[in-house]
Amino acid sequence: MRLALLLCCATPALAESPIAEVVCVQREELVRKLSGASVSGSGLRDTETVLEVWTRPSGDWTLVQSYPDGMACILAMGEAWEAVVPPPA
Repeated sequence: MRLALLLCCATPALAESPIAEVVCVQREELVRKLSGASVSGSGLRDTETVLEVWTRPSGDWTLVQSYPDGMACILAMGEAWEAVVPPPA
């Protein structure tokens, strides 16, 4: 029984997500941490909140939410970003 319990608990350690490093910080610090990335799109979430998608040429992307008090938060991160070009009108 003890061996079965030990084997169940002996799973490989999960890699720590890069989002665990930065959740909410001052915007200037977040911009420094996103060096090499650029804003691909942005929009207002409400009258006091801006959402931005930061992308890198490698396809990595980060969704950032910024507030008027200077704080910014990473909401999501991923890879394989593809810009969509709208068809001509």
